[in-house]
Amino acid sequence: MTQQTPATLPPLARRLRAHVAVAARSLSLGGHDDFNQGQVSARAPGADYMLIKGALKGFDECVPDDVIVAPVDPAVPSPALAPPELALHQAVYRARPDVNAIVHSHAPHTLVFGATDLALRAVSHEGAYFEGRLPRYTLTSNTILDIATGEQVADALGDNPAALLRNHGGVIVGKSIRHATVHAHTLERACRLQLMAEQLPGGYHSSSLEDVDGKRAFIYADLSVRSYWDHAVGQVQRRWPEAADWPSQAAREAA
Repeated sequence: MTQQTPATLPPLARRLRAHVAVAARSLSLGGHDDFNQGQVSARAPGADYMLIKGALKGFDECVPDDVIVAPVDPAVPSPALAPPELALHQAVYRARPDVNAIVHSHAPHTLVFGATDLALRAVSHEGAYFEGRLPRYTLTSNTILDIATGEQVADALGDNPAALLRNHGGVIVGKSIRHATVHAHTLERACRLQLMAEQLPGGYHSSSLEDVDGKRAFIYADLSVRSYWDHAVGQVQRRWPEAADWPSQAAREAA
């Protein structure tokens, strides 16, 4: 492993560290808070280390200094402030070279949906993104504390964009911090809307396979995801104006 610390990070990783903190605040605004539990992480493509929210801070209070450098290799010693579920992130990054960001949270509707045996349907645009590619991990509902269990979750996730953890929340992945964060929000909304629909007498409709394909291609194209991320960043900056300076601060530190 490249022995990186926050002080030795290259400029790209310093900026990414700021984006992880922004993502954490955005997840808080989206209802993902559970005290200081849950994590968001990111890595530069191909890097042997990740940037992950530390163990002691919640999504709602995370600042760039709370985002720590941790190894992708579980054999490499981890920093003292690494979150207990670091092994989950390590296992997924090792199994999925295409993944450069991970969100694990206990968002309430995602958690409740994962406690059912319902298949997610395209009730909404968000549901269309996940229909047919949202597996469940059911071997344990406990905290993921070791690499063997993390690897089980990674196996259950497969090549999908997310997985439900039975009675434990969700794991959402993406090729960038933008994608993982946006889709953590969209999964929570998809689960909430379907749980609402399940209460309706007489059943409900969902999108056709043709519409599902069209929604994935247009509503969740990379350019669209970027615009959703920009909107999420704006929400964070309006709620916490100091966050607007985090990327600039990262650039100054790298200079």
